Order: sequence, then structure tokens, then C-alpha cells
Amino acid sequence: MPPSCQRCAATRLVNLDTAQRIGVISGCLVGGAIGALRATSTTHTLSLAAARFPLAKLPTALIGAVTGGQSGVRVTSSLFAQWLPPGAGTPWLCPTCGHSFRQSYPPLAAAH
Repeated sequence: MPPSCQRCAATRLVNLDTAQRIGVISGCLVGGAIGALRATSTTHTLSLAAARFPLAKLPTALIGAVTGGQSGVRVTSSLFAQWLPPGAGTPWLCPTCGHSFRQSYPPLAAAH
């Protein structure tokens, strides 16, 4: 359950850990799709072998997808690194006022 905001007392907060995971996966998928599209798009005429057998573009599309996916992950990770507040604990973002803070982890239960 999210805590209330420390600045405006709003109760709707975004867990930045979860948002970062979703963002990195989305960045990888979108970057991979863009990379594959750019790698397979041609500005010149296709050779006869590539026109008859479209799977000839598959290695190029895979290399473009991997490269684009890596770029997407790097961009998304750097964006979230700017948003995350310093320190330890669960990072939260208040969409109402834009305040980001960390809630410290609860103490571990004593082992019996």
C-alpha cells in the first residue's frame, strides 16, 4: 500500500521501481522494432534474390532489433536515473505535485 505524499498529502502515488521496469521493457521493445524497421528498409532497388526470398532480410532485421533494443534500454534507464531520488528504500512519485521521495524499508522481523 502506498504511503501518502510528504508534500501535499495525496494518496495516489506511483511506485518508480515498477514504472522503471515497465519503461525499460517498453523501451527495449520499441527500440527493437525501430531498429529492425530501419535495418530492413531500403532506399535502393532490391536484388533479385532478396525480392524472391524475403527471409534474406532476417539476419539484418535481427541485428537491427538487438541494436535498437539496447539503445532503448539505455535511454529509458538514463531517464529514470534522473527521476529517482537518492537514498535507499522504495521510490515513490506523486503525480499531483511532482514530489519524489523514498520510503525506507521496514525493519526485518527478529528471527526466533
